[in-house]
Amino acid sequence: MIGTSATIAACAAGAAWLWTTSDIDTAGTIRFVNRLAVPPLDTGRRDGSGRRVFDLRAAVGSRRLRPGRPTPTWGFDNGHLGPTLRAARGETVVVNVRNELTETTTVHWHGMHLPASMDGGPHQPIRVGATWSPSWRIDQPAATLWYHPHPHGRTGQHVYRGMAGMFIVDDPSGGPPGLPGRYGVDDVPVIVQDKNFDGDNRFDEASRLIGGVGVLGDTVLVNGTIAPYHDVTAERTRLRLLNASNARTYRFGLSDGRPFALVGTDGGLLPAPHTTDRIQLSPGERAEIVVTMRPSERLVLRSHPPELGADFWTSRLTGGDDTLDVLELRAAPRLTPSPALPGVLAEPPRIGSADGRVDRRFELANFMINDRVMDMSRIDFGVARGVTEVWEIVSTDLLPHNFHAHGTRFQVLSVGGAAPPPELRGWKDTIYAPRQVPIRVAVRFGDQADPNTPYMFHCHLLYHEDQGMMGQFVVTEPGRSPGRPALHDGHG
Repeated sequence: MIGTSATIAACAAGAAWLWTTSDIDTAGTIRFVNRLAVPPLDTGRRDGSGRRVFDLRAAVGSRRLRPGRPTPTWGFDNGHLGPTLRAARGETVVVNVRNELTETTTVHWHGMHLPASMDGGPHQPIRVGATWSPSWRIDQPAATLWYHPHPHGRTGQHVYRGMAGMFIVDDPSGGPPGLPGRYGVDDVPVIVQDKNFDGDNRFDEASRLIGGVGVLGDTVLVNGTIAPYHDVTAERTRLRLLNASNARTYRFGLSDGRPFALVGTDGGLLPAPHTTDRIQLSPGERAEIVVTMRPSERLVLRSHPPELGADFWTSRLTGGDDTLDVLELRAAPRLTPSPALPGVLAEPPRIGSADGRVDRRFELANFMINDRVMDMSRIDFGVARGVTEVWEIVSTDLLPHNFHAHGTRFQVLSVGGAAPPPELRGWKDTIYAPRQVPIRVAVRFGDQADPNTPYMFHCHLLYHEDQGMMGQFVVTEPGRSPGRPALHDGHG
């Protein structure tokens, strides 16, 4: 009996220790001493055919992120993260990607509509020393997209080490007037990642023993900068927020609670600006917000505890109770006047309706989708070119999950049977899936049919993806069946 009581007491003490050590709160404690690094803007060069050509080099590097030894990193061109690629709708682009890492990688164009053979998923590996040169015509509205590796079973490690960058698609007409648009000045990329460091300033890639989501870091980097500040010189600043973390969900707001204008999400601009004081982004999601400031004031972009829809233990162990200061905005004594935001930004999505029809259901649980683990040799289904389908996504286990589909964007039709909130009324390609809350989306695949080369669908918590929470589909001509994927050794 004494032994049983001692065991119970030890378990209670362990649970109490786990509870008290499983949250992070850095609100008001960060000294923002480092100027925000802005990734270099790369608009490419024109070749003889008029194509816009980019060159990327995946390589090992190092960065002095903290006092002491430099941190070994991976990245594009400069050894950590990568340049912001920029092109306009209607242009044909070529990206020459040379792999100078120590292992095979890929580069996936997250959010881009393009042929499956150019998508950069696990079926387009790039061997060490090889160059891959995908080319496609951009045919989608202006949006904040990104690129990152997607090797089967190794995506989390490659992204965590620093391989990520933005890809901005512009409207050739310039888009609606009034949106801030000077890159790095009042139109600022904000790539947010969380890291852990060991005693030698190396990235600690170890997953939490309890939690089930992989790496959750205690240090926030923005564009690879710890404790960053940005000098604001205009009344309004557009922040292009990208959650490039492996597992953490952020719920962004401003330190004084003031509202901001949400103007865009994953797939482009919202129909109209949405005034709010919070925007939640799970891994892979993006948002464009416009912040209005007064001269000489300072604001902090802060992540408040996210609404994960999990039980209190799971939420606490997966970052649901964390508060993190992210970026300080420092307004100059004089600010350049900014025009008022336009009342209308873009046409709303209109490819589907909430009529009760469901063509496919995706159940996310136990590192599987629909009770299946990812198999590179298996095509899970085919979608007919030009057909609109309604997909229902539901998470049924205790862990947080989201859902990302390659090669397309989707219209959110309903969340838990209700109309989507304003922040989900634009185009999306990644969406958080709270436990037992069915989400219905309308999806259409247009120009490109390829029965043998698959696109991916998966949870974008990268540990889950790497454990097999992923599947693959192909786009076929109407009436045709899926083929069989070729397994490649890599591009050479």
